[in-house]
Amino acid sequence: MRALVTGAGGFIGSHLVQRLRAEGYDVRGVDIREPEFIPTAADEFELLDLRRWENCLRATRGVDEVYALAADMGGMGYISANHARIMHNNALINLHTLEAARQNGATRFLFTSSACIYPEYLQGEVAVTPLREEDAYPAQPQDAYGWEKLFIERLCGHYREDHRLDTRVARFHNIFGPYGTWQGGREKAPAALCRKVAIAKLTGDPTVEIWGDGEQTRSFCYIDDCIEGLRRLMRSDWAEPLNLGQDRLISINDLAELVACTAGITIDVRHVPGPQGVRGRNSDNTRLRQVLDWEPAISLEEGIARTYPWIEWQVAATLTRQTPSTGRIALLDPSPST
Repeated sequence: MRALVTGAGGFIGSHLVQRLRAEGYDVRGVDIREPEFIPTAADEFELLDLRRWENCLRATRGVDEVYALAADMGGMGYISANHARIMHNNALINLHTLEAARQNGATRFLFTSSACIYPEYLQGEVAVTPLREEDAYPAQPQDAYGWEKLFIERLCGHYREDHRLDTRVARFHNIFGPYGTWQGGREKAPAALCRKVAIAKLTGDPTVEIWGDGEQTRSFCYIDDCIEGLRRLMRSDWAEPLNLGQDRLISINDLAELVACTAGITIDVRHVPGPQGVRGRNSDNTRLRQVLDWEPAISLEEGIARTYPWIEWQVAATLTRQTPSTGRIALLDPSPST
């Protein structure tokens, strides 16, 4: 089998390429940039801007399966400040990739959607009711990122009906793990908190900033479970959107304390103004268990234990050595609060 992974230079894409190669796939990876932290495992890797139609035709040539992971996205700070850019770029990427896959004769197409498609009116409480797949409608995503994802979900359904392209849709719920963005504004909450706790540990300043009151809740899924779920979904006969994430709810304050415990330090949390997204969000995994006879198994504690050391190492690499003049450690490349 020959597979295309778009977004192969990114966090989830690079992990997926490794898994497909281990299963014996011939893999083409495509992205606008090279993988940042680990060399690609793809048989071939092409630098292509998938906002351009001709590049999507080139990327999808001669493949059996397409895993559409390419996206302009980031953490809450980035998503909340770049609505037009995100919707424009992602719509172009996905419209072109889907049609190019059809024209080039791909047999199966997996679109990676997001829990951001769920209505804001169902996510206004900390103790949120877990979101079922059918809760997507009546539609009211909070931001442009969610609206674009929901639109492409619909388009995948129409391509399946009208063009007989066998589509799959996975709705991600906060995927995290090593070898992903951890600074610069595009990182997600687990990576941002790991970075902040690592800075606190390495500099001796216990202050960790959290946007809002920190009581907003989410569920977080470790990358290995995400990849396993994608592979099971692609091999299944299920064509409707499916949640892919953990169903354990935790507040951002408690997540920060979990990371600090993993690092072996005590932190002083300071709540500051900043975008927080919805008040609460959790995944209902009932259908996931029914359809795939499986659900994510790696606990949040284990996932953080695997992720934190890698991010601490990254942070340490950005620190100067102790200087005789001040006796203090300084950051070479301080990151903005996220």
